[in-house]
Amino acid sequence: MRLSIIEHTSQLTLNNVQYYSQLAWQAMMAEVNLTPKPGLVDKYNTGAHKDMTLTDFHLSANAIAQHFPAFLHAGAQYKELPLHQLLKMIRPIGIACEQSMFQATKGVNTHKGSIFSLGLILTAIGRLLALNKPVSAPAISVIVSHMCQGITAELKQVSVHPTAGQKLYQMFGLTGARGEAESGYQLVINLSLPYYLKQLIEGKPQELALLQTLLLLMANNDDTNVANRGGLQGLSWLKKQAQDLLNHGGLTKLADLSKIQQFDKACIINNLSPGGSADLLILTWFLARLPYSTGNLISSINNN
Repeated sequence: MRLSIIEHTSQLTLNNVQYYSQLAWQAMMAEVNLTPKPGLVDKYNTGAHKDMTLTDFHLSANAIAQHFPAFLHAGAQYKELPLHQLLKMIRPIGIACEQSMFQATKGVNTHKGSIFSLGLILTAIGRLLALNKPVSAPAISVIVSHMCQGITAELKQVSVHPTAGQKLYQMFGLTGARGEAESGYQLVINLSLPYYLKQLIEGKPQELALLQTLLLLMANNDDTNVANRGGLQGLSWLKKQAQDLLNHGGLTKLADLSKIQQFDKACIINNLSPGGSADLLILTWFLARLPYSTGNLISSINNN
């Protein structure tokens, strides 16, 4: 895949821009190609979705990745700007990303959550690089959290035409993608990232390690995509099913994939799709491939 690189407006090198943009694209591809996944689009089926296919996700990933360099450059260009002012500066890039996605998929929302989360992550990386600071998961988390302070408060606003996120917050108190971002993606930093890396260190095949990490996220994430389709009852059911699979040994060999396939069928019947957990899995894959993050976490895991 080719990435268009915008004119230099910062201290970033061409190699840095290409590397992190490509890594973000690869993270999206790693998630969507992971098969089988409960309730999600994969190589076997379209999960609980009737309006999107695997091809849509591939086209979408290619289209929005063209904008990833802009997030990195914005983070570098506004390196001295107070963090609470940075989010409004990158919103136009996010909007352009969404327009490219909808154009590529003919109106299907495939990656709106990933545009938001990866846009934040790449902006933080651009800022760190421009300030000559190490690019690590904890450093990215701090920047994203400060960038997004107060965004969950917007969910409290009374509106004539409330968004799905506003409805879910006002009904159930779920903060969704906004809450995850405002926390600096603590569910990833403290849970899924060390869990995923530990499996890789222990020699588990990458596909199984990623699938088991998805189960962990599904068991712990208050996924508003699931709640929007099945309410709190559907969310509780999905979290329990994922936790039960983990409690009974998880995925240790290829034969265990049959457990996921059964879970997938049940999710399809119940019309449940853990898209929020899939977005967090993309971040997990991405952050796991940052040298500073990996080195620090491996050291921490080995000391426990």
